[in-house]
Order: sequence, then structure tokens, then C-alpha cells
Amino acid sequence: MDVELFAREPSEVAPCAVHVPHWLDTERQRALLTACRDWARPPAGLRTVRTPGGGTMTARQVCLGRHWYPYGYALTVVDGDHAPVKPFPPWLDTLARAAVADALGPSSVPAEPYDIALINYYDGDARMGMHRDSDEKTDAPVVSLSLGDTCVFRFGNTETRTKPYTDVELRSGDLFVFGGESRFAFHGVPRVHPGTAPPELGLAGRLNITLRVSGLPGTGGAG
Repeated sequence: MDVELFAREPSEVAPCAVHVPHWLDTERQRALLTACRDWARPPAGLRTVRTPGGGTMTARQVCLGRHWYPYGYALTVVDGDHAPVKPFPPWLDTLARAAVADALGPSSVPAEPYDIALINYYDGDARMGMHRDSDEKTDAPVVSLSLGDTCVFRFGNTETRTKPYTDVELRSGDLFVFGGESRFAFHGVPRVHPGTAPPELGLAGRLNITLRVSGLPGTGGAG
């Protein structure tokens, strides 16, 4: 077993943008992976996202609570099988609120419940370009959880997709939360390292679970 010279510790990458290594232990990673596999099944399952310009995103996606498509939200999979979006379970709200409290402090936990999840699956060749999470009607912190392969997560600034930015290594079980003045910062995934997932997890590739507060009325509900 490899032992690192220095333990990975929580770090503030930008104001109100915090990386917390090892936030999910192995048991909680397995439980979340099992849930993701259930959510990925049709109807309203894992799909390829098509951009307005006719291209496709290399990471595949499934949504809970509301369905995201470029660039808005709907209650059905309007760019896929048109099935109703899967419900957002209350335990994900509990998980998101605990994540914000641990990363940014209890005072940063929003009054509104978390009600949207975007779950992206990356194989070894998938990437995510620099973008902002700006389709929500709220500035509540975004919670990002990683399972499987390690990736390079690029966290930038609020003005441009280019520098300055910071590259962070996100491993299975890591948490990243960004809110406050960094809530609308550009960010992306320029690289995934295939074969780096913990063997005991049983996952090839990377899953990213992003939890958000929509600020929108009439979500897909909880269940």
C-alpha cells in the first residue's frame, strides 16, 4: 500500500471555494455509487448531452429533481426520452447541507433545501470545458462529490474561462464546495486519470455528483 509523504488536508482554493479530501469514507462511497447506478437506468437515465451548436459533451449525465439541458431546467428529459425527471431524495439534501457546514461553516448552509443533482459519468477520454453553474435562481453553494478515477479539477475566476485558475486533484471520496464570491467561478475537468479508482469500489471511470439549490418553483419532488 502506498503511503503519501504528506497527508492531504482541507484547503481553500479560492475565497469560499474549499477542497476537503477523504470526506466520504469507503462505505458511504459504495452507498452513493449504488444509488447512482439505480438513477442511471432508463427511463430518464444516463444520456449524452447535446449542445446547441450540434456538438456533444463527452461526459454523460443523469439528473434528479430537475432535468438540466443547455441552458435551463425542465421537469422532463426534453432532450432525451421525454420521461419525467427522477425525484431528488431528501437524504441528498441532508448530505449537501452537511458538506457545506463542514467546508464553509454552518453559517453558509442555505435556508432553502437542495433540490437538484447533476450526475456526470467520465470515462478515460471524457472532459468538461470551463463553464459556470449559472442556470439556478440562487447563489447557494454548489456541492461536488467525486467517486472513482482521480481527475484534474480546474477552478478559475468569475470573469473569464482563462487564467488565473488553480488545478486541484480530486480523488474518490473528495468533496469540493464553492459559494460566496466564488459561486459563479468558471471551472472544468481537463483530464481524468484512468485506472486510479479504489479497487474496492468496483467502478471504472469517474462519477461526479453535483448538488444545487435551484431557486425554482415546482421541482420534481422528493422520494
